[in-house]
Amino acid sequence: QMISYVSCHDDMCLTDRLMAEMPNIDTTEMIRLDELAQTVVFTSQGIPFMLCGEEMLRSKQGIHNSFNSPDHINRINWTNLQRYPQVFQYYCRLINMRRNHPAFHIGDANDIQKHLEFLPTQPCLVGYILKDNAGGDKWKNIVVILNSNREPKTVEIPVGEYTIVCCDGTINECGLGKMNGGFITIDPQSALILYK
Repeated sequence: QMISYVSCHDDMCLTDRLMAEMPNIDTTEMIRLDELAQTVVFTSQGIPFMLCGEEMLRSKQGIHNSFNSPDHINRINWTNLQRYPQVFQYYCRLINMRRNHPAFHIGDANDIQKHLEFLPTQPCLVGYILKDNAGGDKWKNIVVILNSNREPKTVEIPVGEYTIVCCDGTINECGLGKMNGGFITIDPQSALILYK
């Protein structure tokens, strides 16, 4: 009974929150952090919740609760879809990956505890394994590593050959390449998702 989200209608939307916390953020970093934040939401157990327009970097001009704001604050700027098509595509592939893999939405707390194993933590980095065909998934072991640092980080994962499905802002369930376990490097402000 958990709902995962990074922004909602009665607070700042995600891009406004990022700009408020990081006033000098540029568009490239904004995109990386936006995609990373949604990867957290859509690879988490429970119910994902997404504010409309996040898939195209919606802004409400920094207004927290815009229920009584005019249309120029609340509108969705559809030209952002043409300006940031890579963000929209990333969201589409992320949602499809969640839909196609029951390990990301197991639905039973006991099963989650049985199949979820966290990797050793580091500042601004979270990693975990969904193991033993969690939720009946066809992928035996799924490794999810989320790095919000501005520099690459190294993490140790179990040995074996993995298929990369998410790396540095790109998702492809058919695979982006192979990687061996052991010590691996995760790009700055990005997610790395592997399976074997």
